[in-house]
Amino acid sequence: MRQVILDTETTGLEVQRGHRLIEIGCVELVQRRATGRTFHSYLNPDRAIDEGARAVTGISDEFLLDKPRFRDIVVEFLEFIDGAEVIAHNATFDVGFIDAELARAGVENARLADRARVLDTLALAREKYPGQRNSLDALCKRLGVDNSHREMHGALLDANLLADVYLALTAGQGHLGFADERTPAEVRAVAAEMQILVRPRVLRAPDAELALHAARLEAIDKASRGACVWKRLDAQ
Repeated sequence: MRQVILDTETTGLEVQRGHRLIEIGCVELVQRRATGRTFHSYLNPDRAIDEGARAVTGISDEFLLDKPRFRDIVVEFLEFIDGAEVIAHNATFDVGFIDAELARAGVENARLADRARVLDTLALAREKYPGQRNSLDALCKRLGVDNSHREMHGALLDANLLADVYLALTAGQGHLGFADERTPAEVRAVAAEMQILVRPRVLRAPDAELALHAARLEAIDKASRGACVWKRLDAQ
């Protein structure tokens, strides 16, 4: 299974008021393992960033002036997420902004859900931890994910954190025998990577050690007047 962990940063909180994307970050997982492939881009929104958004992201209007617009990166972005399961925290927020940008760019089937299945980790967390705080920071703390380097919000940084949170949140779900879609060759490759010995290696004692062992049993047998259990077993 191919999954894409996605996060975005925006000029403000309300897409209905014309707020825009300023950063997209994606991390690829295949069979619940990070592949090292990412997609990341800052975006020129053609409008000012709200003060609150500047405070949490550290991104300034000036920084984005020479960055590409969404229409410039939309083909590469869609190629990265097409056919995958897209995983986002509070997915309604991210998907709403992406859908608005797709429509603005004139993309056919201008909805993310037309390109990929979407999974919301906030909904998963609320189901698993009802009545508790389920922000990304709260989940990192609860699930033991190190987020000490998260001084500001950032799309790629948060996507990497969310990948760890998602794997911890859903631990065990990919290991049921009837749900495992891996081929035997893939299973063997994973076993080799994890240094699992599929066939036990037999180490035989050298002759010198066998001689010492026999001498020791003989000494025990003499001391116990023929009651050495191991010698009787060897004789059977």
